[in-house]
Amino acid sequence: MQKTFLAVGALVLASIFLVPSAHAQLSGAIFTTLSDGSEVNFNIYANKADVYLDGGPGPGAPQEAAGLPDGTYVFMVTDPSGKVLLSTDNAECRRFVVTGGVITSVVTTGGCEHATGFDVDHGAATVQLIPYNDTPNPGGEYKVWVTPAEQYLCSLVVVDCGEGTHGFDPRWSKTDNFKVKVTPIIEIDTSFFSNGKYIDGPGITWIDTHGASNRKWSYYRPDLFVFHEAHVEAPEAGVHKIVIEPQPLCPVIGDVYLQGKRLGRGPQTVKVRISPNYRKALSVFVFVDCH
Repeated sequence: MQKTFLAVGALVLASIFLVPSAHAQLSGAIFTTLSDGSEVNFNIYANKADVYLDGGPGPGAPQEAAGLPDGTYVFMVTDPSGKVLLSTDNAECRRFVVTGGVITSVVTTGGCEHATGFDVDHGAATVQLIPYNDTPNPGGEYKVWVTPAEQYLCSLVVVDCGEGTHGFDPRWSKTDNFKVKVTPIIEIDTSFFSNGKYIDGPGITWIDTHGASNRKWSYYRPDLFVFHEAHVEAPEAGVHKIVIEPQPLCPVIGDVYLQGKRLGRGPQTVKVRISPNYRKALSVFVFVDCH
C-alpha cells in the first residue's frame, strides 16, 4: 500500500495532553479475523459472512499479554459512528464465553446462537458476526463492540432497548473496526524504536471516538503490510486517542513524534483527528523512542 503523509491541518490534526489515561477498565483485546483466526489485509473482508470475532491477546502481543477476563460477553455490530445498530438478532443470541483469556464457546440459546470457527494459533473459538445489516457508511466501514454481560444495559431478549449505545457503555466496551469490500484504506500506525532499531511487542491503547478502547501491539507481517507497527485499521471520522505508557519492552518513554513532528517526551496521549472527507489511502504515523 502506498502510505501517504498528510500535513497537519489538512486531513489530520493532532495534539497531545499529559493527563492520566481514561481508557476502559476492561483488559485484553478483541479483533476480527477469518473463521480460522487468520488476519486479512487492512481488515478488509470480501463478504460480511467472512468476518469472525476473536478475543484474547491480539496480533503481535507479547507472551505475558492479558486476554479478556473470564466470563460471558455480549457483542454487536454498528456503523462506525455507533448510531446505527446493524446486528438484527436479540442480544441473547450474541453471547459468548471467555475461559483462560480466550473465547471458548457461544452461549446456547434455542438455536439462535452464532456459528463458530477455530483459531488454529490460539486454540480458541471464533464467533461469526452475521446476521447484521449493510452499513450506511459510504466507506464500507463497520464497528464491532464487546462488553461483559453484567455490564450490558438492555434486556437480553430484545435487539435494542435504546439505553447507552444500544445497551453498551463505552467505558466497559472493547471495539474494533473492519471493512467489507475494497474501499480507500486508512489507518493509524504506531512504531517503537530503541537505538534507531524497531522494537516489536510494545503496545498502545486505542480509544475510539466513543470512548471505548482496545489494545494493539507492534509486530511485523510484511505479507499483511504490517511493518513493525501497532496498527489501528479503518478508524472512523473524529478524534482518536493513542495512549503511550511505559511497559516492559519500553520502560522509559523518550521523544514521541506524529507525522514527523516532535510532540514531547514521556508518557502521553496522542490525539488524532480523522477527517470524514478523505478520498485515498492514508496512514498516520506515530513514532515512540524507547530507553
